[in-house]
Amino acid sequence: MYSLTCKVTTSTCDSEGKLKLYSALQMMQDCSEMWIDSEPDVKAYFARENMTQLLASRQVEVLRVPFFKEELTVTTSVYEVKSMFGFRNTFIYDTNGNPCYRTWSMGAFVDKATGKLKRVDDAVAGTLHLDSKLEMNYLDRRIVLPKEGGETYDPVQVMRADIDYNRHVNNANYIRIAMELLPENFVVKGMRVEYRVAAKMGDMLTPTVYSTAYTCTVVLAIGTEASAIVEFAR
Repeated sequence: MYSLTCKVTTSTCDSEGKLKLYSALQMMQDCSEMWIDSEPDVKAYFARENMTQLLASRQVEVLRVPFFKEELTVTTSVYEVKSMFGFRNTFIYDTNGNPCYRTWSMGAFVDKATGKLKRVDDAVAGTLHLDSKLEMNYLDRRIVLPKEGGETYDPVQVMRADIDYNRHVNNANYIRIAMELLPENFVVKGMRVEYRVAAKMGDMLTPTVYSTAYTCTVVLAIGTEASAIVEFAR
């Protein structure tokens, strides 16, 4: 397990002084990225093989939204590794040790040069420290869309500020873009996201929104192909 301490600051708050979901996801992402420093053998192997791990899906349970100036602890732990995929929990806790957010995610091992999936050597995978799978309500990572009824909005252009060091849209920025399409009174209690095709600078993301009594699902597409699908639960 790897952990970071964070604080809810001005730049991470919404207009009500609560931690933005986008900012909470950035905290989770930072912790997950820094985790590899605790696995030197894997870090050296990835550098030698020119590999990285890209987020393929994430599920989030929102238990309580922290307020301005709250101290938080973000923890991440890997509970399963397959040849081309890794699975982890990333939780955010308050100072009393109570979880505010519970998440699980699947990452794909990718060759940086080709952008294609690449197997991790079994011996290297065997050096990883695995923790127990933490308790939460695990849902399917695949999001099934309705066959009809979606409302399409004007495309959103990917800007320089959306891009991270992998040279495509940062995972949290998809959520930021998608949340702009939510009704103003929508309170997010849970979220699932599938990352399918990485969007790059200059791409146009066309949003289509599917609403039900319980969820609002936003598809961000490049042309006819979904780049990311984000389901928000009420």
